[in-house]
Amino acid sequence: MYLIALPLLIFSHIAASQTIVETLPGFGKLPFKLETGYVGVGEADEVQLFYYFLESERDPSFDPLVLWLTGGPGCSGFSALAFEIGPLTFDYLSYTGGIPPLKLNPYSWTKVASIIFIDAPVGTGFSYAKTTEASYTSDTKSAQQTYSFLRKWLMDHPKFLDNPLYIAGDSYSGKIIPMLVQEISDGNEVGHQPPLNIKGYIMGNPVTDEHMDLNSRVPYAQLKALISEELYESTKLNCMGEYIYPNTSNALCIKDLQNVTDCIGGLYYANILEPSCTVLSPKSMGLKWDRGALINDSVDILLSTPKLLGPWCRSYNYLYSYIWANDRTVQEALHIREGTKEDWERCNSSLSYLHDVQTVVPYHRNLIKKGYRVLVYSGDQDLAIPYVGTQAWIKSLNLTIEDDWAPWFVDGQVAGLASIYLFFLIHSFYISKQPSFCTGHTAPEYKPKECYGMLERWLAYYPL
Repeated sequence: MYLIALPLLIFSHIAASQTIVETLPGFGKLPFKLETGYVGVGEADEVQLFYYFLESERDPSFDPLVLWLTGGPGCSGFSALAFEIGPLTFDYLSYTGGIPPLKLNPYSWTKVASIIFIDAPVGTGFSYAKTTEASYTSDTKSAQQTYSFLRKWLMDHPKFLDNPLYIAGDSYSGKIIPMLVQEISDGNEVGHQPPLNIKGYIMGNPVTDEHMDLNSRVPYAQLKALISEELYESTKLNCMGEYIYPNTSNALCIKDLQNVTDCIGGLYYANILEPSCTVLSPKSMGLKWDRGALINDSVDILLSTPKLLGPWCRSYNYLYSYIWANDRTVQEALHIREGTKEDWERCNSSLSYLHDVQTVVPYHRNLIKKGYRVLVYSGDQDLAIPYVGTQAWIKSLNLTIEDDWAPWFVDGQVAGLASIYLFFLIHSFYISKQPSFCTGHTAPEYKPKECYGMLERWLAYYPL
């Protein structure tokens, strides 16, 4: 348990700026309430965290408040807003040049909740540091600073203090979310005022235990017929189940792992059924398969050599966000502070970031004792963070199973399989052989209607 005894006085001075955005380039007048702004955190507010806040389209005075953390680390909250769960998305088919057009997303989570999309950690999206020292961050510091952000934001928006509060996000934020919930829980217990009305947390395709997550790629590959059963059994035997840190003097293990690498190294890890956007030969993953596949957009390649890419790639869609967010009129509409950001990136892979927490399983073990509600969902075609690893760490919690792997439906069709535990719900999408039904990393981008149905029912305490 990590407790930060922050004096209450630190929250008495709210270094924040906020503006209501009524129109956006590429769309026009907005039919919902959008607020953007900065909240300063740190002893001298040396870290300025940018956010997009969208009020619930149903009943903002009653509906839950969700703080959304995008993964990476270093991926902007706008990525989740535009490509996953927000009320706007890009109208790809209507683009003819200039500012990419936007259209309404009929499956926006803002239909049932108010959502804060934060650019965190520092250096992400439009967030910035006032000093070089303040630009250095880590898992631990990110959780601490996001907690400070949330307290300051709520003190500046006191009408949301009584709303049910959920912390949500996907991918790498699966590490930060339970750490942040622990900060909130500890703060409430030691008497930070006002208390935060935290009810639970939501994680999609979550990084949780780096070794368990990455080590699960080999058994996942066998389950998805990406490697033969013979190669899997040989690798399992020769490597004794250790694929991330094998004994390098074990020639048989190293040979098997290289064969596995040859089979899966050229795949698109976010969704194994989609093309991999690489014009060069696939790089060997080596033997320690890192987290890099989670945030690489290959934007330079997309901008410089689009004709060489061949088949459609999902990264084409991401390119629209770079054009849109770097446009001067867009930044003026969002009230971005001039001179604070040279170039906006959907995912900033050059952060000064220390990965100082390798597993957050102990956080989950502690938080479930407090009775918080938890929703975990994964994609069946996700090789970056396979559902196999997610199931493994949840199983390690030794929770009581209330309902095991039952199908649930949206519009009369099987949308997924769910297991219900005491205070814990894990969801893994139905595996379909048809690519149009596949679910990757991360799930709402691939299955927006199903994910919206899942969230709406879960927030309302309805069974899936």
